[in-house]
Amino acid sequence: MLMRHPSGWKEYELIDSGNFEKLERFGDYTLVRPEPQAIWEPLLSKEEWKKKADAHFNREQKENYRFGEEAKGGWKKNKNMPDSWQIYYDPLKLTLRLALTGFGHVGIFPEQANNWDFINETVRSWNGADSKVLNLFAYTGAASVVARMAGSDVTHVDSSRPGLNWANQNMQLNHQKDIRWVYEDALKFVKREVKRGNKYNGIIMDPPPYGRGPDGEKWMLQDKLNDLVRLSSELLAPKQRFFILSMYAVGLSAQVGLNVVQSHFQAEKPEFGEFSLYSNEGRHLPMGTFLRFRS
Repeated sequence: MLMRHPSGWKEYELIDSGNFEKLERFGDYTLVRPEPQAIWEPLLSKEEWKKKADAHFNREQKENYRFGEEAKGGWKKNKNMPDSWQIYYDPLKLTLRLALTGFGHVGIFPEQANNWDFINETVRSWNGADSKVLNLFAYTGAASVVARMAGSDVTHVDSSRPGLNWANQNMQLNHQKDIRWVYEDALKFVKREVKRGNKYNGIIMDPPPYGRGPDGEKWMLQDKLNDLVRLSSELLAPKQRFFILSMYAVGLSAQVGLNVVQSHFQAEKPEFGEFSLYSNEGRHLPMGTFLRFRS
């Protein structure tokens, strides 16, 4: 298994973690957010955290809070903290809109920058050849925008209207156009694409541990992942292709993702492992698993 983390990102920094929280800098602003895996003691004092933080997300009390769960609560902000702002990812010249949400999210998962680099490098290696990329559970669309900037036609699928609107703003911030927006349950969409005989050169998926589709469909990753990967194997083009799976579900290790993927992509030898965020203090924070291949 491999460990991967974002590098070369001047505007993001994991400052410290502990006591089930993380202290992070996003551009000009530093936030305190819930982090259920940070069961250790912080390296910095409470006073230092308080002094650095522009906003603190206070999670509603809930027993057995687990990694991957939505953390409902509210923000306590200082007077200079805006509700939304922008961050710049230097290596790809990528601008993204951030905002304080009611679940403690800000619109990006910083560790995913390593996947953005992989997408950009892969699509550009095709030297301008026509290509199509499908982004499932696409959230605010950073990966969609990266694939579009690199030259692919992109289909972005998500079951959240606000997420689609946010992704559209990110597309416009980066002076792109013509991403195809699809408001739908990802599994339903993939099933129909297989019936239509459509093919994609790249498939990206970051499925949630659980959730609801646009029509209230129940989603449990353990129940759906095998079908989703099997159908994706029918959608992926035979050559000039890549596949990315990210998972944040408790109890599903990188080995689980590898076993599922290799049962449907037997010829591939994926790289797989854990994402993490590296702290300048030397304490690194695990942030879910990844699996990817290209050929």
